[in-house]
Amino acid sequence: MIIFHRFLIGTAILFCAGFAVWVFRDSRSSGSTGAMVLGVAFAVAAIGLSYYLKNLKRFLHR
Repeated sequence: MIIFHRFLIGTAILFCAGFAVWVFRDSRSSGSTGAMVLGVAFAVAAIGLSYYLKNLKRFLHR
């Protein structure tokens, strides 16, 4: 079960990072502040999930 959880978290990290890059590129061309905020939020989510994945054993108390 832990292996599947790691897979899902890894997939979420890739999605968040990819979406952040896509939104950053879009915000450059459109100049939208909302898109920039969304990109930052997803980048922070990717970093947070990466930290969680790295310290998963500690979070699960194992």
